[in-house]
Amino acid sequence: MSGRIDRRFAALAEEGRAGLVTFTMMGDPDIETSFDILEGLAGAGADIIEIGSPFTDPMADGPVIQRAGQRALKAGITLGKTLDLARRFRQRDDATPLVLMGYYNPIYIYGVERFLRDALEAGLDGMIVVDLPPEEDDELCRPALDAGLSFVRLAAPTTDEARLPAVLTNTSGFVYYISITGITGAAGAAAAATEVAVERLRRHTGLPIAVGFGIKTPGQAAEIARVADAAVVGSALVGAIEEGLDDAGRATSACRDNVLALVRALGEGVREARQEAPS
Repeated sequence: MSGRIDRRFAALAEEGRAGLVTFTMMGDPDIETSFDILEGLAGAGADIIEIGSPFTDPMADGPVIQRAGQRALKAGITLGKTLDLARRFRQRDDATPLVLMGYYNPIYIYGVERFLRDALEAGLDGMIVVDLPPEEDDELCRPALDAGLSFVRLAAPTTDEARLPAVLTNTSGFVYYISITGITGAAGAAAAATEVAVERLRRHTGLPIAVGFGIKTPGQAAEIARVADAAVVGSALVGAIEEGLDDAGRATSACRDNVLALVRALGEGVREARQEAPS
């Protein structure tokens, strides 16, 4: 095992529990508030942190995350400034895995070679780039793997047996299973259906499996944590940040307080999920 992601999942396995993966958008609702939230996530219960890099055409994102991206872009966030926030985080936390989630266009404009060099220097551990299919692995996936960054691939209910090997071939770190056929923030899949899907994925890969899209409550996170290696929560956290804005759309202390309180509750749900029920 090597790297923060592998070490974290190994530690979770030793503890006999699943992990909590959190997503927030860098720059939302402003750059400094997003960093204040970022540096509080691990202490509140996040085991792995996804940092969002906004894009003007976010095809996989629901309205809550779309609005967060718009606020972040308005606040002046860029891919370079997102890496700066990761670098600042690493100065205070050298253990929690950081995974960048976003789209390829900003990376392409930034320059792949330059991006990979700067991402490693900033302390990123991997990336999820939702608009690069396996057929485009030479664009970013293989260079990232060669550089030592995990490339986390998405699998969905529509990923059939014929397609799955291609999806998994260059995946590393973990597999992100989208429990629904839709955008972020939509209603989650039934726990039974998710369990069947996770069991199918385990027949094809030994990588940890994280399940996301539609998880909003500690109870839902616990249901996922009973069958998967991690539960991923994004839209609910971004929504909690949004609820803390004042009437003019500016950040208040409630933005940070809301999201960290929800992460603490979600973390408790995940940690208690596999405990035996009292007889």
